[in-house]
Amino acid sequence: MRRLLIITNVDWFLISHRLIIAKAAAAAGWEVFVACEDTGRGREIGVEGIEFIPFSFSRSGTNVIEEINVFRRFRRLYRNVKPDVVHHITIKPVVYGGLAAKMEAIPGVINAISGLGYMFAQGRIGVVQRAILYLMKRGADRKAVEFIFQNNEDSDVLREFGVLNAKNGVNLIKGSGVDLSSFSFSPLPEGDRVKILFPCRMLWDKGVRELREASELLRVKYKERVQFVLVGMADSSNKSGVPEEYLRDWEDSEYVTWKGQQSAMADFYKESHIVVLPSYREGLPKALIEACAIGRPIVTTNAIGCKDCVDEGVNGFKVPVGDSESLAVAIERLIIDREMMVRMGKQGRMKAEQEFDVKDVVSRHLDIYNSLSQ
Repeated sequence: MRRLLIITNVDWFLISHRLIIAKAAAAAGWEVFVACEDTGRGREIGVEGIEFIPFSFSRSGTNVIEEINVFRRFRRLYRNVKPDVVHHITIKPVVYGGLAAKMEAIPGVINAISGLGYMFAQGRIGVVQRAILYLMKRGADRKAVEFIFQNNEDSDVLREFGVLNAKNGVNLIKGSGVDLSSFSFSPLPEGDRVKILFPCRMLWDKGVRELREASELLRVKYKERVQFVLVGMADSSNKSGVPEEYLRDWEDSEYVTWKGQQSAMADFYKESHIVVLPSYREGLPKALIEACAIGRPIVTTNAIGCKDCVDEGVNGFKVPVGDSESLAVAIERLIIDREMMVRMGKQGRMKAEQEFDVKDVVSRHLDIYNSLSQ
């Protein structure tokens, strides 16, 4: 039986973004292993023909000795599992896993670039970024290495710095997809209070500061008519993590409320009128494709990844990154025009059906797995 090893950073990310692919591979006859940090949800992964391997590493470690040991653990993992195909998801698995797979002669490698993340936001290309790109290039310089990108800009960066070469396959798959049945179209909720949903981890580069500033600009006029609903964890292990104190200071349980991490996200989308994500850079944000599927107008930025989820003026608005005033203006345009919200929501659903169906995403991944195992 062919062996597939999927590696990412933490269990909750795998569950929300890639578990459906692992299950489909197992159903298709693959022996599937998943390695990532167990934050308490690993048992949700190790089911239906999937073997879960607790595998922890710092997402942003800088201690050289520690990082060398992490790299050695990647090599030991490959020796123990002996996969036919290894699927790296997120930057550190791509960098360390790519080199380890090359040294251990793993037959097939997939490097999934789900956004170049915090270190590459706002065009940062410094010493650390160049080192990452160099190591990535070393790991990719071999046959049977496929890259999956969620947007064209990320692939352009890797081409510019020589990471991609003629030996590599390059695939564009728009995000992790959305289950159009679980996230079915829902009419806007009734009631006079407009709920504005911010569904993501509480990170500075998701635009938390800009959203707070925009909410303050709108407070006097709309504090009785609007509620900002923040749903997502405060990720203290991330360099861009927003302190809980900042969020507690912002919320008042009426105009602004923070719900923390939640699992039943479809319910929050259905209870909202507008979805907002003023992020600095993304791969292709799952929050926005889910918003499209439910049928909610979107206010986001013209940042890489975000802009691919919105057709300007059709299913939402795009504003400049870091521009709180423009963000407030775009949100207000929707607050005062329910007919526009309804119209844009329907257009978003159509976009989800045409571009973001998870069935297509799963099928594309299985095709790549099969091509590398022949």
